Amino acid sequence: MFKKIKSIIIEQLSVIDPSEIKPDTTFESMDIDSIDAVEIIMAIEDEFEVEIPDEVAESFTSINDIITYLSGEGLE
Repeated sequence: MFKKIKSIIIEQLSVIDPSEIKPDTTFESMDIDSIDAVEIIMAIEDEFEVEIPDEVAESFTSINDIITYLSGEGLE
């Protein structure tokens, strides 16, 4: 799951160094603004065929938060 999420982030933020993206990487450390975050969440929803409520998506601060949420939805 992490590899898919990492791939989506790299695609959405084409200037980021892929080696810097790890499960505990925060959005803040990647300089992800609210527009980037929305685009990333939408791409993740498409990839994993799930709908993430806005209030949940707004609480994400790291890649681990996304993985934890998706794992709780029964996705692996």
